[in-house]
Amino acid sequence: MTDNLSKNILSTIAYYDVMDYPMTAFEIWKYLIGESCTLADVIRELEKEEMRKYIGEFRGFYFLKGKENLVEKRIERNKISNMKLKKARKIIFWLRFVPFVKMIAVAGRVGAKNSCNGSDIDMLIVFKRGKIFTGRFLATALVHFLGKRRYADKVANRICFNHFVSDEMSISVQDLYSSHNYVFITPLFGADLFRKFLEKNQWIKNYRSNFSFLENNLKEIKDTKISLKIRTHLEKIFSSSRIEKKLKKWQSEKIKKNPLTEKKGGMIICSEAELAFWPDFENQGPKIFEKFQENLAKLS
Repeated sequence: MTDNLSKNILSTIAYYDVMDYPMTAFEIWKYLIGESCTLADVIRELEKEEMRKYIGEFRGFYFLKGKENLVEKRIERNKISNMKLKKARKIIFWLRFVPFVKMIAVAGRVGAKNSCNGSDIDMLIVFKRGKIFTGRFLATALVHFLGKRRYADKVANRICFNHFVSDEMSISVQDLYSSHNYVFITPLFGADLFRKFLEKNQWIKNYRSNFSFLENNLKEIKDTKISLKIRTHLEKIFSSSRIEKKLKKWQSEKIKKNPLTEKKGGMIICSEAELAFWPDFENQGPKIFEKFQENLAKLS
């Protein structure tokens, strides 16, 4: 077990090195790539002299040897991300009024607390089954009205809606990078549904066997009697299946005509169960995996 565990620990550190993300012992255990184990097993392995040939430690963070500079970068990015999470929380306060919304989570680099100043704020939203196009339209309109939607050159601290799923919670892309994205999202509304999301997507455990959902440091935004009443009232107004069909047709045609849809290396998903917009997908998951393999080759 020890040999396998040491390899899994090194693989995990090497994977997150690509993202300039040194990790604590707890994080290495929680996001470990490979077989499940205990936190004590990970700590014991990290303390072995043999591991020091490959990894360094500074201020409680572990990284590939010679990468001490990443620690200060991670601490700074953590501060930036916390600031962005607070901004996101203010927007989610209003988004909870959107009809058919079930869960709202901050994703991407901000969710992982590894964001820089100029970046946007990615969000994953879960809508009621059969209402994903209506929900997307209303959520986008609201954030645009609030002056917080990302578009054109307006990027920093703007909201980027790049992923929507229905409450069936079926995910199309199921790989190592996707598992990273989902275990690092920060649900700020409807966190109970995130637990169901993880139960539904057991494939994540194939990559992150130790992962389990823990409450966020940031206080979750809850429904109030007023927000629930308003959302319920709006859901009655937008309940017609004709509205969903028209919005589906309009959005589907618009997505099809968008030049980014045909961009080489991109991934666009447009269905009643999932809407995803990753025009730069090739430079995310596949590129990270390629660099990860290079790190492993150096270690071996």
